[in-house]
Amino acid sequence: MIAKIEHNGTKFKVDLLKPIDISIEISATPKSVSAWYLDPMNIEPVKGEGFVGAVKEGGSVNFRNISFNPHGHSTHTECLGHITPEVHNVNEHITTFFFTAEVVSIVPEKIDGDEIITQDQIVSALKSNPNPEAIVIRTLPNYDSKINRQYSNSNPPYLTEDAALEVRSRGIKHLLIDTPSVDKEVDGGKLLAHHAFWNVPESPRFDCSITELIYVPTEIQDDTYLLNLGFASINNDASPSKPVLYRLL
Repeated sequence: MIAKIEHNGTKFKVDLLKPIDISIEISATPKSVSAWYLDPMNIEPVKGEGFVGAVKEGGSVNFRNISFNPHGHSTHTECLGHITPEVHNVNEHITTFFFTAEVVSIVPEKIDGDEIITQDQIVSALKSNPNPEAIVIRTLPNYDSKINRQYSNSNPPYLTEDAALEVRSRGIKHLLIDTPSVDKEVDGGKLLAHHAFWNVPESPRFDCSITELIYVPTEIQDDTYLLNLGFASINNDASPSKPVLYRLL
């Protein structure tokens, strides 16, 4: 199904029957991707007063409670409420869901035992499209194991403060990355990249988002895409999300 789209004055076509899902499925198993020292998500049937919410256990329907943390159990989209004293709701602040997005592949630099995405690497990656609405960062090497990696105590790659400032300075509103965080796993609570991207507390960018723990398949080329950034309508600073790319025709 070919759709003709005009977005911010630019006309292009996309095939809606060929979505590229860059989210990671949440599942109640130790093999599911996780971070921040969390136990696996939990799904269990509701039980009580002769009722059981499991057909295989004799119930009439499957009716389960689900317990998970959006930040650590899979792909999630967060707003600036992740780092502010005030409670801000991602569902309130992110109200449009289609954006032009530049997929870029970056080999993080190894500095003092860390793997770091630098400002210069962001500048180089965006040479062909310097001002997209969204940037999708795929770190290299791009192992398939990213979809079930246990990230706790592994010091994954992260952005420097200057790299996040570079993204913000270009007017990019949506930052997506295939690691658990844009910041270092243990940084003493500084979260420099988060603060730089959202410009908190100086001049907060309420309509901007960070999406973490994505996975961009290796066969997807670096290029400009249409991004559909969908997430659940949960009143929280972050929500599980399903970012989907479409090739421009």
